[in-house]
Amino acid sequence: MKANLLFISILFLSLASCESNTENNKEKPVAAITDTVKKAAAYQFNIPEGWTTEHIPFPIDFAPGIHYTGFEDLRFANRWGDILSDEHWCYSFVWWLDGKPEIDAETLQQNMTEYYGGLVKRNISERSIPAVKVVPTVAAIKQTETMSGDTATFNGTVSMLDYIAQTPMVLNCLIHIKSCTTEKNTAVLFEISPRPFEHDLWKQLNKLNADFKCAN
Repeated sequence: MKANLLFISILFLSLASCESNTENNKEKPVAAITDTVKKAAAYQFNIPEGWTTEHIPFPIDFAPGIHYTGFEDLRFANRWGDILSDEHWCYSFVWWLDGKPEIDAETLQQNMTEYYGGLVKRNISERSIPAVKVVPTVAAIKQTETMSGDTATFNGTVSMLDYIAQTPMVLNCLIHIKSCTTEKNTAVLFEISPRPFEHDLWKQLNKLNADFKCAN
């Protein structure tokens, strides 16, 4: 009798343990997985061979003054961090924003000053860059002729510290508010490089923009 009671007790404890482990190891809810797939499929933003990617949610930790919700999806040229390469600081990114915020040249100028100013500030601290090397971060953005596939197009520059080379730098920028903007989201695509717009690298950046598609 005692043996039977012991067996039953052990069996009960085993079943309870299995139930607890099953509960702790459940997969994510199907709804959450579906939402992730939908978000990933909301647009097509190609990744050139050899390029790397990064995703950053809003609010961006180094630029809390940019008051959007959504996320940033980046494409970095293979030798983005190589100060001897023409690809240095060559990259593109999309701000996939919730809703339909009003975006004009003044807004972009403020946001890019906040963005790159915060990025530089964070790296000054992390890389222990001497104060004597630090220069102001200044964005200058203006609206230009609207390009195909855009509802508005902007260009301009960002003067800043290249915290990798620790020297002043000017980034050239093309910014596209996409015509495929939906009621729920707004797509803003940035092309960035310190190279002049006539440089061959811009062909690849321009192709990223031309191939961008929203899944309307």
